[in-house]
Amino acid sequence: MRRFSQRSALVTLSEINITPLLDLAFVLLIIFVITTPLLEQSLPLKLPVGGQPSPRVDPRDIRTVEITVQGAYRLNKLPMNLDDIEKVLVRDFNANKNLVVAIRADENCRVKDFYAVLDRCRRNGITRMDPKTEPLRRQ
Repeated sequence: MRRFSQRSALVTLSEINITPLLDLAFVLLIIFVITTPLLEQSLPLKLPVGGQPSPRVDPRDIRTVEITVQGAYRLNKLPMNLDDIEKVLVRDFNANKNLVVAIRADENCRVKDFYAVLDRCRRNGITRMDPKTEPLRRQ
């Protein structure tokens, strides 16, 4: 003969309380909503308007150089000086001949900073460069 307390304990185990699971799901959703835009942003550059859309390239072949208005350089979101950028690009180009250098320069940056990157690439045989622009807005 069973006792009543043992029987009610078995019934309680068969029920699942989903409230903590929902709380966890909502917390994770909030974390992803807040952090995703922060991960995707790079330097706040105002790119020049115009140009053609970039051709499709394997993302592993792209190295992005960013140039700010003040003349600061970044390679793949890491601040570097021009000599270090050249060393990294040459090393990567020697390992991968399909390397494409995407150049994101602010429209108000000094032209000499932009051409310095182009010149360093050409001197080292890197001929696949992609200056980034904002697309034209259709009216």
